[in-house]
Amino acid sequence: MPKRRRYSDDHFGMTIERLMADTGTTYRGLADKADLSAGYLNHIVHGNRPVPSNDVIERIAQALEVEPQHFREFRIRVITDKLEEMPELIDRLYKRLA
Repeated sequence: MPKRRRYSDDHFGMTIERLMADTGTTYRGLADKADLSAGYLNHIVHGNRPVPSNDVIERIAQALEVEPQHFREFRIRVITDKLEEMPELIDRLYKRLA
């Protein structure tokens, strides 16, 4: 199996698809491990559904044997949650980016 990077820079669906290919996992196999439907997984991989909640991301990550932080969208949510706790940092960051 190829060595995985700690974090993915790809979109959620593409990251799942790559991890499934790397591990030889099918939609049905991933669905069974994550307690989700194969159809639902197919929809999120192909962008027909939004990125799922963090708890679903965690179940998928566990089934694919990576940390939830492997997924870019999970990391963005963590950052967003932290920023909401620090409005002064949001203002400083915004001014710097503007």
